Amino acid sequence: MPTAVITGASQGLGRAMARALAGRGWSLIVDARHADQLTTAVTGLTAVTAIPGDVTDPAHRAAIGAAIGPAGRLDLLMNNASRLGPSPQPALRSYPLAELGHVYETDVLAPLALFQVLAGPLTAAGGTVVNVSSDAATDAYPGWGGYGSAKAALDQLTAILGAEEPGLRCYAFDPGDMRTAMHQHAFPGEDISDRPEPEVAAAALLRLLVQRPSSGRYRASDYPETEAGLPPAAPQAPAAPQTPAAPQTPAAPQSQHSPAVAR
Repeated sequence: MPTAVITGASQGLGRAMARALAGRGWSLIVDARHADQLTTAVTGLTAVTAIPGDVTDPAHRAAIGAAIGPAGRLDLLMNNASRLGPSPQPALRSYPLAELGHVYETDVLAPLALFQVLAGPLTAAGGTVVNVSSDAATDAYPGWGGYGSAKAALDQLTAILGAEEPGLRCYAFDPGDMRTAMHQHAFPGEDISDRPEPEVAAAALLRLLVQRPSSGRYRASDYPETEAGLPPAAPQAPAAPQTPAAPQTPAAPQSQHSPAVAR
């Protein structure tokens, strides 16, 4: 039974991936800051260990590591938990530096710190690291200097991790626009009902995990649904590096003022 750790699993893309993987026979270790929301999110799922807490807390990360158990194997680490920053998003000239530090702590440092805790089990399994990114990491949207620059740093961290860890697959995954609470927080008062549900991005990520291309940056739009439907649950064994399935050039934004916010 493959095992995954998913952070920020109480809502949005994290919850969608938890439910998709659980339905395909995966064992899950999931976290979120709010215990009640996390409990609700995993209700009805089997083989799930829920650990409420904040990914910026070293003790919480240690608890996630301890939950891997004696098997000592981890097939997937999905760093999905993110911090948006102030809403509405301020310009850089007035961005509160203390809050910017919190954004970087959650969106950049915590994913690396959790990887460091779980590097052994991931290596034992020849596993995969997915760091959830955003088009705000590659396109310069006014007002998105905090979140966007943090996700850009996470992209570069992921690229270097892929170069340093040839036995793993390391992906920066841009899910595109999604109808989530975090996206709504990014656009207060706006109607976001036209955005896709996070299950659409989760299905694309499943296809990426099964096809298992070389480490790199990928978008959900690179892995559209085909007539064959979703792939089976279990990841393939590590393959020799190959040409990525899609170019790494970032997608054009849907709107100059509407970056996709992942969570």
